[in-house]
Amino acid sequence: MPPKAPLNWGLLPPSFLLPSSTRSLLPLIPLSAAPSHTTVRTIKSVNTPRPDRFAHHPSKPALNSTSRAALARKAVTTPLRTGLLAQKRGMTAVFDPETGRRTACTVLQLDRNEVVAHKTRDKNGYWAVQIGAGHKSIDNTTKPMLGHFAVAGVEPKRWVMEFKVKGKEGLGIGVGEYVGASWFSVGQWVDVKGISRGMGFEGGMKRHGFSGQPASHGQSLMHRGMGSAGGSQGSGSRVLPGKRMAGNMGNESVTVKNLKVLQVDEANGIVVVNGCVPGPKNQIIKVQDAMGKPWPAGPMKLADIAPAATEAVAEAAATPA
Repeated sequence: MPPKAPLNWGLLPPSFLLPSSTRSLLPLIPLSAAPSHTTVRTIKSVNTPRPDRFAHHPSKPALNSTSRAALARKAVTTPLRTGLLAQKRGMTAVFDPETGRRTACTVLQLDRNEVVAHKTRDKNGYWAVQIGAGHKSIDNTTKPMLGHFAVAGVEPKRWVMEFKVKGKEGLGIGVGEYVGASWFSVGQWVDVKGISRGMGFEGGMKRHGFSGQPASHGQSLMHRGMGSAGGSQGSGSRVLPGKRMAGNMGNESVTVKNLKVLQVDEANGIVVVNGCVPGPKNQIIKVQDAMGKPWPAGPMKLADIAPAATEAVAEAAATPA
């Protein structure tokens, strides 16, 4: 139904609707007698509208929608330097010699980490360091990637990933330079990110921790069932979106935050962190400075760690097998 036009109270109808006797009196009506505005009949609300809780706070300045402003907002949670790629070798335990306390830990091994490229703000829109790790046969590498590695002066890499940094100071490592385990220091905090172990199609009890159905009292063949998936009239006689059900479990990106570095072995490329790390053995892991802890006073370029790394490699080579 189309909306009705508002009623214009106080205005004379059109002249063709007036009787002939009244129509002759129209020139005698002064113009000042005509209303200066059109009155619209409506309902005036006495309640102050509440601000939308999804909108920006009205007392603060409006958010800037430019890419430069977006990078400025993310600068607080962007690491100062790049991370490295490591392989999960397995779990073990270390003992504190003073207290005898046993701490479960995960052994990560770095495999030929080299800088493949730099991403700059002017060219790519953000600051990042592209790290390559491992080794890949030339026969199994595509020609575009072979050209990409040739420009950097590195051998073909099995894994290539990017680590975003806060600014230009995070690009202290040059393209083609090798980065070892001494990039991290003992006692610092790191965040690790990897693909979790895939467990296939699992039920609600294992996937979401549902308690299942009663073990007795007439239950048959439904002991591990999830139960009802939705209400009737109360929820619209449907299954609500996002309902937790049985389905594929695992094989997704998982980040474990605030793991402490317990040991660093530069000669063997070993970094030992406390706790567990997502994924099975030999899973590739991204290791970077923890965002929930103060930034470590670690090296920003290879010149800060080159002497220590060289001494560690020399000592390992001089030690008899």
